[in-house]
Amino acid sequence: MNRAEKAELVTHLQGVFANAGVVVVAHYSGLTVAQMTVLRARMSEVGGNVKVTKNRLAKLALDGTQVAGIADHFAGPTAIAYSDDPVAAPKIAAAFAKDNEEFVILGGAMGETLLDQNGILALATLPSLDELRGKLVGMISTPATRIAGVLQAPAGQLARVMGAKAAQGEEAA
Repeated sequence: MNRAEKAELVTHLQGVFANAGVVVVAHYSGLTVAQMTVLRARMSEVGGNVKVTKNRLAKLALDGTQVAGIADHFAGPTAIAYSDDPVAAPKIAAAFAKDNEEFVILGGAMGETLLDQNGILALATLPSLDELRGKLVGMISTPATRIAGVLQAPAGQLARVMGAKAAQGEEAA
């Protein structure tokens, strides 16, 4: 890798650390190329990315940022997983780590907040933005459904009362 490529990589990583919703730092020692390909594919399905990093260049990119505290995680064979959705990358990384012992989550950052391994795993248990949006739409539409049910109830009750009276009238005759 020549000097220009290194400078470009540092610039790219600075953008990732500054703009990503969440960054997960992990060791990947012992994973095969096929396993890393599976991880990359799963991550891209949710709009995330996985990048194997050069530790020295990652530390240069972190220098002076609000998440410079995660620089300690960059030792050994390190990869970062990142996404705009603060839950997507941790969820995929945690699921992958559960199936592959060689993939070890070290920590990460969400915005300006530094996270340890437990913080990343806690994020992984939260619902994604799309799931939250679905729940919100459901909560908003539920009152409208209830209002329609309440408005229809008196007419339904009246019809049942009339039906019962009619049935009583037929029995009496």
